[in-house]
Amino acid sequence: MSRPPTPADAVIALAAVAVVVVLFAHAPGHRAHSILADPVRTPGVLNPDVTQANIRSTICRHGWTDTVRPPVSYTNALKAKQMRQYGEAGSLSDYQEDHLISLELGGNPTDRRNLWPEPYPRASDVDQIENELNDQVCSGALTLAEAQQREDDLKHTQG
Repeated sequence: MSRPPTPADAVIALAAVAVVVVLFAHAPGHRAHSILADPVRTPGVLNPDVTQANIRSTICRHGWTDTVRPPVSYTNALKAKQMRQYGEAGSLSDYQEDHLISLELGGNPTDRRNLWPEPYPRASDVDQIENELNDQVCSGALTLAEAQQREDDLKHTQG
């Protein structure tokens, strides 16, 4: 014979669901929240001042990106607008206004078609990939165009 559920049964069931949700959220291989860059809104735009011929004096020079990085006041205003366009809610601090083609790979610093709101912690993970691609370009393992294409593919297909 079964008995009707009690409030204690409901609490136990809710606790079990909570445990499953927490375990799933922290399971190995669980991806951080990411959004794909929209190829129409954010196709990526190159900085015309960066070419394969001048990478030693631009992207491969330590500190060069600081000379072209846009001010936070510009990127935060654009981030707020683009978060609405992308249907993203939450705090601005939960996102990085990221360059589709990173400054480290010769992306345009201020063109809105090269910027999009990328959520943390995914943004931090992608920053590491951008740095690795920069290292490969500067070492000669990849051409600038090859690295730019890899970055474009990554952000349009994996976020």
